[in-house]
Amino acid sequence: MPQLFTPLALRGLTLKNRIVVAPMCQYAAEGGFVTDWHYQHHCRFAIGGAGLAFVEATAVTPAGRITRGCSGLWEDGQIAGLARIATMYKSHGCAAGIQIGHAGRRASCALPWDGGAPLGGGPDDGAWPTVGPSPLAERDNGPVPHELSPTEIAAHVTAFADAARRALEAGFDTIEIHGAHGYLLHSFISPIANRRSDDFGGSLANRMRFALLVSHAVRALWPADQPVFYRCSAVDTIDGGLTLDDTIALARALKQIGIDVIDCSSGGINGPATLAQHKVGFGYQVPYAEAIRNQARIKTMAVGLITEPALAEQILAQGQADLIALARELLADPNWPYRAALQLGLDNPHGVLPRNYALTLARRAAILADS
Repeated sequence: MPQLFTPLALRGLTLKNRIVVAPMCQYAAEGGFVTDWHYQHHCRFAIGGAGLAFVEATAVTPAGRITRGCSGLWEDGQIAGLARIATMYKSHGCAAGIQIGHAGRRASCALPWDGGAPLGGGPDDGAWPTVGPSPLAERDNGPVPHELSPTEIAAHVTAFADAARRALEAGFDTIEIHGAHGYLLHSFISPIANRRSDDFGGSLANRMRFALLVSHAVRALWPADQPVFYRCSAVDTIDGGLTLDDTIALARALKQIGIDVIDCSSGGINGPATLAQHKVGFGYQVPYAEAIRNQARIKTMAVGLITEPALAEQILAQGQADLIALARELLADPNWPYRAALQLGLDNPHGVLPRNYALTLARRAAILADS
């Protein structure tokens, strides 16, 4: 059997395959509440045959949204819409996950189709104050964030824990803490954004403290038989920024807390969130997943321009990662798992899809074979 279609046990949760729908912001929420667009968006992937799917970055406070179109879990009323998505995924045999986070100094931006720039702070544009480890703007002419005090940091730890409790009530099987792409937790870890001199700045141990407090709080309330993921930016790719060795140290500390999987992305501390400032090519972030997996002895998820089933299979077969996350590729082809099953020679590849489709497609394949 292809490695891509082997089950993976994470604590008491068994994934039917190694294909993961990465969290993808849809900017379609209304007041932090998910809408029918989100439900339809996720139905495509549930039918397509992935083993695990994550709902988009979900803000733990209203000010933690990237844009006004971002979803949230800062109040109990937001549980029901997300529960509908989680229930739908599980009805198709796909584990349901959700990513929670806070945009930090990258919050309060226009919708991407309106340019995505920081809101100007005028009376009519709906801007809100941003926060960070230090009063350093994320980009030239960007808003200067408010420096969080230790008391405010503690309040944000509580906000993450409260959001995790709501995610659990919504029925999610797993949760991912967003610690990448220049958002709040990453900004504390990176020396580019963090110039503090207290217990949350200076040494790597101090800069990691906020992220570890959040991770400990989430892990403490999340059921012991269910996994917790952590998304990191493995490197800043900026002189003086976060290095891979730093992130390996972070991964080791997260493992000690009980985090189960490191989702390995990169970049975003300044400039574009998901495209690191180095050469981008197919599987360009896989070496980070491999290094963290081998040196921190923790499961990893590879992500980033993994477009072809053969590449995904190679990554798993060579022990570079334990899971393969896809985003834009699944937007382009939500039936990518089915295509992978066909290309990799899985027995009964049609069985990757629901029986409503599988029987008809098996008959189609037989007709084509006889033609």
